[in-house]
Amino acid sequence: MYFTLNSNKMFFYFILIFSTLISISSNSWMGCWIGLEINLLSFIPLISSTNNLLTSEASLKYFLTQSIASINFLFTILIKLILMKNFEMNFFISILINSSMMMKMGSAPFHFWFPNIIEGMSWLNCFILMTWQKITPMILLSYYMNKNYLMFILSLNAIIGAIGGINQISLRKILSFSSINNLGWMMSAIMISENLWLLYFILYSFFISIMCMMFYMMNVFFINQLFIFNFNYLMKFLIFINFLSLGGLPPFLGFFPKWIIINFLMMKNFYIIIFILVMMSLITLFFYIRIIFSCILFNYLKLKWFNLFIKNNLFIYTIFFSLISISGMILSTMFFI
Repeated sequence: MYFTLNSNKMFFYFILIFSTLISISSNSWMGCWIGLEINLLSFIPLISSTNNLLTSEASLKYFLTQSIASINFLFTILIKLILMKNFEMNFFISILINSSMMMKMGSAPFHFWFPNIIEGMSWLNCFILMTWQKITPMILLSYYMNKNYLMFILSLNAIIGAIGGINQISLRKILSFSSINNLGWMMSAIMISENLWLLYFILYSFFISIMCMMFYMMNVFFINQLFIFNFNYLMKFLIFINFLSLGGLPPFLGFFPKWIIINFLMMKNFYIIIFILVMMSLITLFFYIRIIFSCILFNYLKLKWFNLFIKNNLFIYTIFFSLISISGMILSTMFFI
């Protein structure tokens, strides 16, 4: 499926970006809710396509789950406005607001819709759902945080994201569980500071954009397609680098934000959370390495004649971004000189 930009799509992309800005710059809860609703209504036309029945199913599921989360959020806002005159931190209200935001971004234990919906999407929509759609809920979560609840949820995210991805053969589902695992890191970052969350989020979006771009270029959706295709060896090497970087292996750029988060968590004595996050990162690295192994070592002889057509301009971008991913730790040490 070729990526075409018509005027309708451009309009919905503009509204998608604009609605996020409405939510995060609003000074009232109702303004945040309106921004979330506009965001939902602009993303649904981008998901649905007349050519694919899976996209129609995905857009309907997305609409239902997001509507439930929005109703929950609106209900909580109204309770707060009607019953509570002063703006003190309330345990029940904070848990309700946090839960509705977690459902919005597909965080565990409200994550069941997330891998199913991603399975019916194009790579571009997968990228938007895993990155841009998490900005508003994350920032609204930071406004009214219940730290004890958040610590439990981020541990759950790390565990479910790691264990859920082990048994998957779909690359989209693997990346969706990886996204749930990374949400655990993002939540621990937002507990420390918003700037640290922003750094982690930008780097995570960068790695996910490379992965989605490469899989879109190769038109690959499942692990077995990676070793059926006899494609460019440089391409295999780039997949190898970027998966290890996404997993947070030390020589690569992906380790840098995780390293900072671990440092800050150690300062605050959250040793159990560090242990869970690091152990679960090892499990995510395991299923990334499994993909890399099948990609590099296995090769089917019967498709030796098959030459993969790769769009050159995208391929050059991918090489350039992968070089940043390799040399990232050298660049990152400049911050500590």
